[in-house]
This record gives sequence, C-alpha cells and structure tokens, in this order.
Amino acid sequence: MDDKMRLLAAGNLLEAHTWKGMLESSGIAVELKGEALLGGVGELPTGIQNVELWVSQSHYQDAKNQMASLNAERPQWKCVNCHEVNESSFELCWNCSAERSEKYS
Repeated sequence: MDDKMRLLAAGNLLEAHTWKGMLESSGIAVELKGEALLGGVGELPTGIQNVELWVSQSHYQDAKNQMASLNAERPQWKCVNCHEVNESSFELCWNCSAERSEKYS
C-alpha cells in the first residue's frame, strides 16, 4: 500500500475541488480531507477549517509539478462585465457568472 502525503491545504472548497479534478484528469488519485469541517466555520478554530489534498507518495512530485504549472500558465483575469478579479482556474466570473474572455484577460 502506498503511503499518502499532503500536497496542500486550501481554505477555498471550490478551488480545492478544481485542483482535485485537474490532478485526477492527469491520472493522479487525490483524496480530500477536512471538507466536512467547513460547516463549522465560526464555531471551530480557524486552524482546522482547511481542506487538504492528499496524494500517494509515488505521485507526489508529479502532483506538485502540476500545481506549480497551474499558477504559471494562466494568471488571474478581470471580468469584462463586472470588473472582478478571478482566479486562473475559473472559467466563469465568481461574481456575475459571465464567461471568461481570453481577449481581455
């Protein structure tokens, strides 16, 4: 059995699921831990309110490389509709749901 290693901890559940999907589409199995604790925001200490992505030791370096390239390839973009700044992984604006426009990113 391959031991698991924590790849990263994120406070943003949507971002954690986006990263999980990206890694899984590359053939890397990912386990999310701490997802259920986000329901206790405001009641639990902030240090335990993170979602963690865990991968097997054998895929750790590949996963780490994928995460590094994710931020380098696509910077944040500004919505042409409402002018909010969005993370590179978002294809729709988080604020108004307008589609991303590469022309204006």
